[in-house]
Amino acid sequence: MWSITGLRILIIERWRRWLSLLSVLLCTAFLAIACAGGGDSSGAVIRIGSKDFTEQLILGEMYALVLEDAGYEVERKLNLGGTPVAQAALESGEIDLYPEYTGTGLLSVLKAEVNSDPAAVYETVATQYKDQFNLVWLQPSPMNNTQALAMTQEKSSELGITTISDFAAQASDLVLIGPPEFEVREDGLPGLQSAYGDFQLKSYKAVDAGLRYKGLTDGEADVAVAFGTDGEISAFDLVVLEDDRQLFPPYQVAPVVRQELLDNQPDVQTVLNELSPLITDEVMQSLNFQVTGEGEEPEAVAELFLVESGWLAGSADG
Repeated sequence: MWSITGLRILIIERWRRWLSLLSVLLCTAFLAIACAGGGDSSGAVIRIGSKDFTEQLILGEMYALVLEDAGYEVERKLNLGGTPVAQAALESGEIDLYPEYTGTGLLSVLKAEVNSDPAAVYETVATQYKDQFNLVWLQPSPMNNTQALAMTQEKSSELGITTISDFAAQASDLVLIGPPEFEVREDGLPGLQSAYGDFQLKSYKAVDAGLRYKGLTDGEADVAVAFGTDGEISAFDLVVLEDDRQLFPPYQVAPVVRQELLDNQPDVQTVLNELSPLITDEVMQSLNFQVTGEGEEPEAVAELFLVESGWLAGSADG
C-alpha cells in the first residue's frame, strides 16, 4: 500500500514527466514550422534584385512598389552587380526575381546565336530558362534597351547619316565613342564590321559609359554607342541610326522569377504582367534621365511614375 506521502511523490513525478514531454513536443512543432518557413525560397517575403545601373534600379523599385501595393512583403536586394551576379543570385535562391533583358538572356546567359526577331528571342529564353534553371520569364515590356548608334541632329544632317550602312560607308572619317567592351563584344564593333562590311574607324574612343554623351555633345566624337532607353536620347534630341541590316538583338525587359515563388504566390505573375505594358521606350528614357541628368533618386522616380500613372494613390511626395 502506498502511503499518502508516496502517492504525492508519484503524482508529482508523473506530472513533471508529462510537462517535460509536452515541452519537447511544443519545441519540436515550433522548430518544424521555423524550418519550413526558412527553407521555402518563396515564403512570405519576396526578395527582389536588380543589376547595378540606373534603369535596373528604377525597374527593381517599380516591381517592389507594385507588389507591396498588392499586399506582399518585399525585401529589396537591388544593385547586386552585373548579369552573372544577378543570375547566380536567382539560381541559388538568394533572390526571387529581377528584371532581365531578352537579348542579355539569349547571348550572355544561354550563349545562343544572335537573333533580331523579338518573338523568337523571347520564346527561346522563356523555354530554355524553364528547362535549364526552372525560371519563368513573365510578360516583356514594349521598351527595347537594345544597343544602337546615335548622333547629334547637326552631325547627322551635315554628313547625311541616318542608317548604320551610312555610318559604315563613312567610318574611316568618323570617331566612335563608347564603353571599352563594345570593341570586343560579338554584338558590338566586331558584329558591326561583320554585318556591315569590314570597315575601319578613324578611331574608337573608349570611355566610361556615363561619359559617352558628354563626349558626343562636346564634339569629341561623331557617333556614340547608345542604348535604346538612354534618357539622353530624348533629352538631347539625338538621332538613333537605323539598324538596317538588323544586327542588334532585341533587349525587351521582363521579370524573371523563380518557379517556386509562382507555385506559392501565383498572383505575383498577374501583378507584374499588368505593370509591363506601361514601360515603353519613351517612359524609360524619361525616367532614366530624371536620375542620370537631373540627379533624382531611382526610388523617388519610380514611385512618382506609378502615382502619376494611377497605379499608386498619391503615396509619393510632390
